[in-house]
Amino acid sequence: MISGPELASALGPGAPPAERPVLLDVRWQLGGPPGRPQYAAGHLPGAVYVDLETELAGPPGSGGRHPLPDPEIFGTAMRRAGVSHGRPVVVYDGGQGWAAARAWWLLRWGGHRRVRVLDGGLAAWEGELTTEEPRPAEGDFVPLPGGLPVLDADGAARLARSGVLLDARAEARYRGDEEPIDPVGGHIPGALSAPTTENVAPDGRLRPPAELADRFSRLGAVPGAEVGVYCGSGVSAAHEVLALAVAGVEAALYPGSWSEWTADPGRPVAQGPEPG
Repeated sequence: MISGPELASALGPGAPPAERPVLLDVRWQLGGPPGRPQYAAGHLPGAVYVDLETELAGPPGSGGRHPLPDPEIFGTAMRRAGVSHGRPVVVYDGGQGWAAARAWWLLRWGGHRRVRVLDGGLAAWEGELTTEEPRPAEGDFVPLPGGLPVLDADGAARLARSGVLLDARAEARYRGDEEPIDPVGGHIPGALSAPTTENVAPDGRLRPPAELADRFSRLGAVPGAEVGVYCGSGVSAAHEVLALAVAGVEAALYPGSWSEWTADPGRPVAQGPEPG
């Protein structure tokens, strides 16, 4: 994570050019409004807009609503934005943190090791905004998938029984009380409810590492444990993976998540407040 003042310093006139971070604006919200018009209305100077639906995800289908993007498409988008292997990257969104975490996760998964998320999103930036769209020099980043662990449906089912599988959706969706998007409500049998919204403080910033570590330890997600996370379509779960990383816990992401799980009517579904 990086704070607004830290980012301002990293972008200041005294910062070495090679260390000035590439800025990615990935504003997106489930159900809209689209992020592109918001970007056009004002963004951090030098930030390039990246579209979650087309550049940070593949076409929806049996693999879920936001499957992992084709590495070539993702790499092309990153190079267009000026991303290179050795240069730091900072990603931000409108404040929810989900889209920024998705971009962070994909870059780390693709082998980039110098990626941070602007803590608190756009609201954390105290400087001026601009409507000028930059044209950065093309970067050299080529994704090499495998930098972070990934689960498929079978792996998620196994982990729910042998390790710790966290469901990052709202508790009502976990219980099956409501399901506004996917065809079936409930959760993967054995998964534990751990809503992403509890990772952040009221000001929209990520909770301190000690608080996050305490929260996750009560769920059995501690350093050295086998931990995985899913959500509705693999976006908010990336934020949970980020929060776990801040707490010192490595976790695998199930990209297909509930939208892929429920696409196969033969997969079991648990409902109610207990893991099942």
